[in-house]
Amino acid sequence: MGVAVTAALARSAALVASVAGAMMVALDGTLLLLAQPALQRDLHASLAQVQWTGTGYLVAAAALLVVAGRFGDRYGHRRLLVAGVLGFGAASAGIAVAPTIGWVVGLRVVQGVFGALLQPATLALLRLRYPPERLAAPVAVRTGAIGIAGAAGPLLGGVLVAQLGWRSVFVLNVPVAVGIAAVGFAVRVPAQHRRATRADPGGALLLAAVLALGVYTLVGVPAHGWTGPTTLLGALGTAVGGAALLAHERRAAAPIVSRTVAASRPVVAAIGLLLATAGGLFGALFVATFCLQGVLGLDPLRAGLRVLPLTVLMVLGAPLSSLALRRYGPRRVAATGVVLVVLALAGLARFAPAGDGVAVGLTCALLGAGFAAVLVTATGTVVGDAPAGYAGVVGGLKQTAMNVGPTVGIAVAASVLQAGRPAGAALPATAATPALLALAGIAAAGLYPALRLPAIRPRAGRQEDTWRRTTSSAS
Repeated sequence: MGVAVTAALARSAALVASVAGAMMVALDGTLLLLAQPALQRDLHASLAQVQWTGTGYLVAAAALLVVAGRFGDRYGHRRLLVAGVLGFGAASAGIAVAPTIGWVVGLRVVQGVFGALLQPATLALLRLRYPPERLAAPVAVRTGAIGIAGAAGPLLGGVLVAQLGWRSVFVLNVPVAVGIAAVGFAVRVPAQHRRATRADPGGALLLAAVLALGVYTLVGVPAHGWTGPTTLLGALGTAVGGAALLAHERRAAAPIVSRTVAASRPVVAAIGLLLATAGGLFGALFVATFCLQGVLGLDPLRAGLRVLPLTVLMVLGAPLSSLALRRYGPRRVAATGVVLVVLALAGLARFAPAGDGVAVGLTCALLGAGFAAVLVTATGTVVGDAPAGYAGVVGGLKQTAMNVGPTVGIAVAASVLQAGRPAGAALPATAATPALLALAGIAAAGLYPALRLPAIRPRAGRQEDTWRRTTSSAS
């Protein structure tokens, strides 16, 4: 009885640390958007400088997520969680007292580095404390918590900025980070799950450089266009760096992304699924913001209420998706989720330009339900399919997909919105229709990887046997 209680407490501590860490990161991004206008006025910053408070964080985090996951597999995920959350909180404290916009941008980059340490660890701890067949429920709790953070962010941020100023949104992170670190210290992870592999500094540097350049290039697409010199040079550099990385990884004795992970069809399919559907979802949110606020003239609160059903159905849909996953298996649940996302985006293309509140709310609800099914299934597959010793790498891959996918979606949406129109020209509401249809096409591409997921989840023993056979053949 004592052992069972101890194990239950250990699982609870891992779940609390995972959920709280994921919520803090999700809230931070939302709060920053609301703080940016006041920050710009207070620090006398240009619009480009303010945009770098988001871009700097995104590039740093996306570049290091997989590398951080690998470090966690080697040195311990609890260490990286605690280091990441305390560093994140310390950077937030620095931003709260920053005297100039340069300090804010620099500390946001530092915050992105520590966010990269934190995020894979929040997923890996779940894998290390829950067997694969029981992982769907905690993943659903984590997904629902992220949805709650997304819904609470605009309200909380609005109150903080209005009453206490923009610096308060960063002060908020400090006690939260300390609390998460305290819980993290209480998490106990079996030592045998740590993989004693050699480091690959060359591969780590190449991977970080390729991801940083690729994300930076995508972020610049709305300003430079797909055929602009900056975009073409960035794409060429990313392609050359990617080729060099592949050549290096083939020769490396201990590649950053192990051959075992790279050869796993469920993991690769789940990553592709997340890239496509996250691109469609976040691109649609970008277009909806443009349409509801920029064209129809709704204030942020009223616009937020129009899309609130998306968050509500994400929160409610996460546990239902977990139950469906047990009964119908990853392939059916993921494919159903993709279909719902595509139908919702097509519906938004029809109703968003007219500003029909009821129709937009219903289609957003459909979008939230579909994405909840995709996110719960893909996260459970990525983290649950891998043996515990690879939990950090696959967690880093999943979080990278959740950073790169939205960046692609927003780049495509912005390009289609501006297509055939001079820079700076006012855009009509009808411009949202082709953009949303293009995003529906991106999301529809997720159907192929969804159908490559397993029809049913293998039992834990058979899963480990499959990975051992893959490891042997890949060696």
